[in-house]
Amino acid sequence: MLRPILTTLVVLFVIGPASASELPHVFNGRDLSGWVVPENNVWWSARSGILRLESDPEQTGSTLWTRKEYGNFIMEFDFRLGAPTDDTGIYLRHQREQIQIGMSGSLRRDMTGSPYIGGKGYPVEARGVKELLRPADWNHMTIVVIGKSYSVWLNGEHVVNYRSDSAPEKGPIGIQLHGNREMISEYKNITLAELKSSAAR
Repeated sequence: MLRPILTTLVVLFVIGPASASELPHVFNGRDLSGWVVPENNVWWSARSGILRLESDPEQTGSTLWTRKEYGNFIMEFDFRLGAPTDDTGIYLRHQREQIQIGMSGSLRRDMTGSPYIGGKGYPVEARGVKELLRPADWNHMTIVVIGKSYSVWLNGEHVVNYRSDSAPEKGPIGIQLHGNREMISEYKNITLAELKSSAAR
């Protein structure tokens, strides 16, 4: 019961009452600098402050990774789904650990905010997402990762807290465009800050 409270206190201690605009931006809104862009990129584009994800005709899927690796971190961003069937999300230091955004291909329903863990599926489901999510409009998400603990806020409400025993200690952060479906999604105002490990103990 204390873990969500402790996580919030740690974040406030490390970064203070900073808003997303005061955290370091990892997407400049003009190009894909700072990210590992796939060869023959046809999926990812930047224009007017928006990162656009669009499936290719073969629906092969793709991931855009940060060049930098992160240990403990806080990430904030806005996202907009083009359709209820869009399937995207944020990889947390490895492609087997993810916070889902949009439709789950396996469950065939929206699982936004829920952690997806390779080999385990969705061990917990984010709370109240149906009421919080704004379809076809911009939504705001905050993800805090401290050690093996994941906490997620959607449009200002805390929706999930989960401890993943398989969580890696450090790695890049990825944005997923799921394969085997036609989709267009958008992200903007992407900020990402590493939290001091000494303060997170």
